[in-house]
Amino acid sequence: MKNNGYSLPAVMITAFFLFSCGESNQTAEGLEEMDSLSIEKVDSVDYKLLGDPILADVSQDGSRILIYDYAASEIISLDQSGKLLGKFSKTEDTPDAYGFMMELPGFLGNDQVVVNGMRGIFIYDLEGNLTKEIKHPEAVGGAAFMPQVGKSIETFTHQNQEFILSKSVRPRDTYPGEQAFYDRFRALEWINVASGESTEIIPFETGSIFKNGKGYIESDYTPSFEWIEGKLYISLGGESILRIYDMSGESVNLDTAINLTIPEFRELPVRERNEFSEGSITVDGSTPSVRNIHRVGDKLILHYYAGMDPEKVKEAGELWQSGNQEEAGLLFDKLEEDVPKGFLVFDLETLQLLDRIDLPQGVDTGGFLAAGNVLWFQKSASEEVEEDFVRIFKYKLD
Repeated sequence: MKNNGYSLPAVMITAFFLFSCGESNQTAEGLEEMDSLSIEKVDSVDYKLLGDPILADVSQDGSRILIYDYAASEIISLDQSGKLLGKFSKTEDTPDAYGFMMELPGFLGNDQVVVNGMRGIFIYDLEGNLTKEIKHPEAVGGAAFMPQVGKSIETFTHQNQEFILSKSVRPRDTYPGEQAFYDRFRALEWINVASGESTEIIPFETGSIFKNGKGYIESDYTPSFEWIEGKLYISLGGESILRIYDMSGESVNLDTAINLTIPEFRELPVRERNEFSEGSITVDGSTPSVRNIHRVGDKLILHYYAGMDPEKVKEAGELWQSGNQEEAGLLFDKLEEDVPKGFLVFDLETLQLLDRIDLPQGVDTGGFLAAGNVLWFQKSASEEVEEDFVRIFKYKLD
């Protein structure tokens, strides 16, 4: 891995992609009166690789690690010691290729990998042999996503059946410049693996900021979620609300909504709907968001990114456009360094806020995973030397 000079970071500008119930409030006040929590590095795993890898998933029991290498377009599975279990690539001319990847791949159990691509949901064994293909319920007209460590397609087992939770990409015959988009929106697809049946779930609820008459881009409402014992814990992008849905039966019902107070969490940019054009999909990684939700033992963790100063982001973009790439890159690095980012820790049973913890030094701060009752981080890439390995750290939460 190597950072070869300056390239325009995806989070510096807005990018366009065109492709074929109870309620409560939780704040950080009073945390100083509780026993503080901490994280401690307990182990690491190395794998020899000269490429552009990202930690995609870890199996629920912590025995399998999944990496996606952008340089070779390879999906790589390892055991917990770093031993290679399998790797494969599916190029466009391969009959069982998934097409443009719309989410990082995830494990289904310990011996299968699920990929959400433009051509459908594809399930492979660890060597890349196709075991099942599930068609999308609607043809996908366009898609975009910003890869973040640990933000992958989700799977779970309920009542002896296997299910997939994936980001919904149905066009619904509308776009974000129309009211119909916000009325018809659903965040996720709830997919039965055996039957292939897909149900769209999680609308913009009454009172959501996304129903205020303004326009929003995809990264503003990208879902972060975790399924735990019949309940779905979910937050939509830059809306600082944790909603909990009951999924124990055949329907999905809103149970609880928690208004989150996150330190220095910025507001989403205000956009008018007439700024949007049909057929374009927009993401911006500089804006605030709840980036992921994890379970660690009896605790629930919400990873947040408070967002960059929008005026400074605009300044960096103008520098880049004027040809001052190095100065723009330095400004971007400073903006990224200054963004408050960390995670909130809740008691899973009471939903009481227990602590707020900063991300550790020396890791990719874009995201992390939780599995086997530990946290998994990817080592940040060196800017000075080319590294021929990927290193995964394991941290214990106490």
